[in-house]
Amino acid sequence: MSVRPAVFVGDAAAILARHQALLAKSWQRRAGEIGGPLALLGLTLFSIWWLGISFGQLGAGLAHLANLVALMVPPSTGGHLPLFLKAMGETLAIAFLGTLAAAILAVPLSLPAAKNTTPSLLLRFAIRRLLDTIRGIDTLIWALVFVGVVGLGPFAGILAIAVSDTGAFGKLFSEAIEATQARERETIAASGGGPWMGVRFGLLPQVLPVIASQVLYYFESNTRSATIIGIVGAGGIGLQLAEQIRTYDFDQVAFIVLLILVAVAAIDWISGKLRAAMIGRRPERA
Repeated sequence: MSVRPAVFVGDAAAILARHQALLAKSWQRRAGEIGGPLALLGLTLFSIWWLGISFGQLGAGLAHLANLVALMVPPSTGGHLPLFLKAMGETLAIAFLGTLAAAILAVPLSLPAAKNTTPSLLLRFAIRRLLDTIRGIDTLIWALVFVGVVGLGPFAGILAIAVSDTGAFGKLFSEAIEATQARERETIAASGGGPWMGVRFGLLPQVLPVIASQVLYYFESNTRSATIIGIVGAGGIGLQLAEQIRTYDFDQVAFIVLLILVAVAAIDWISGKLRAAMIGRRPERA
């Protein structure tokens, strides 16, 4: 039977007095606790005033939104089901080819961007800033650029996703490479293998599951991105969506939105299963 030690009030008071300085809040901490929320509130109010936001417009806007929702019910294909399905397939193809091209381009760029594969600080700095510059420009901006370069159509969408995701993949892949263990590469080097053999047989097997998981996740995300860039003329279901909105066929707009949601949900479910299999764990149940 365990005996609990007796705690005396005098001892507790002595301990509290001894460590009173640790429990007391400094004036800097008190100022931060009060000033932080006040500064955030002030910045919020200033932003609302500076942008000229009128909450009176919200009521009229909600009423207009209710009218649009009423026009969307019930969803209808308008006799264009084959056209919508073809455009949805085009969107999936744009997302797939753009993601694949970005992954292929990012792998050789991620190696010189990682610390444990590139000792040159100058080279690492140049590659990382290049990747930051590429991913700092949104996919929609790249789509507008490539629509002007190669014209309207899916090719511009593929190029936009490929270029935009190259920067993101390069950063993610380089971080995955830096997280690998050096023991496998050192073993290959000790057995007479060169640096490239160490990368091929010691580094890539460690990062390939992570890379594949990230590519699958971005493929799902790029399906939504391909919908948006289609609105600016890069092909796919986004082009049909913009056309139906322009002609006020909101019942067909509702059908296209539902079609996009079903496609994204299916890709999310399939890619989730594949990612779980690649990283060696069971997927969580929804």
